[in-house]
Amino acid sequence: MPLPPGGSPSCTLDLSVFPGTIRPHDYIAHGFATGNLIPLVNREIYPEATYPAGQWEYQLFYEAQFHRARSTFEADVENTIRALFRRGNPASRGKPSRTAEIRRDNGSFGGAGKAPAVPRDPAVISEEDLSIYAVALARTGFFGADSWYMNSAANTAYADRAKDAGKLTLPVLFLHGAYDYTCETIDSRLAEPMRHDCADLTEVIVFSGHWMAQERPIEVNAASAKWLAVKVTNSWPNPDALGRL
Repeated sequence: MPLPPGGSPSCTLDLSVFPGTIRPHDYIAHGFATGNLIPLVNREIYPEATYPAGQWEYQLFYEAQFHRARSTFEADVENTIRALFRRGNPASRGKPSRTAEIRRDNGSFGGAGKAPAVPRDPAVISEEDLSIYAVALARTGFFGADSWYMNSAANTAYADRAKDAGKLTLPVLFLHGAYDYTCETIDSRLAEPMRHDCADLTEVIVFSGHWMAQERPIEVNAASAKWLAVKVTNSWPNPDALGRL
């Protein structure tokens, strides 16, 4: 989908350019699409005149300049991984996410065309895992990963075929990343559609950034184990299944 005419970050964004109907109250049921996310933006943090798409500005950049978005990451793969895999910062709460600046800056990393050289964040990624990611992404490139942002229309079309209009009645667990300021679900309305569409929802706050499982593995595993034991009892071992002494 091309960027709307005059699509600079200072313009008013016309949601009519997005495919399908804008349905912000049930974006899970009707597709994780940019046009369904924008109406849920926290305008206290992202004034519309400055950030028309809020923290989702970066997705519009992918749609408008996919090659530049991809080539920036591929210019120095190891530095890209070091720059992206960072722990959450409590001090950044209430401030715009760096993803909100990408369209304005004409690319990630301030529009520099490649990632800066920064130290590895050991709270999120080990030296071994960094090497594994770097080798794999040097081989495959970022085309597949970046293509996630190019499929709003396809996501909406697929979701429209979902049974029961996409509503979920089975138990669902959602972990909020307290310091994830792009997929921010605590101070904004982003979690509202999930609550609307999931009849048996459990929510847990994990004090982490975006890379939750890497940054807080014990908390993630504990929340998952508790939820399985309480909500999915038929999948949790009982004394008879484990055997008796």
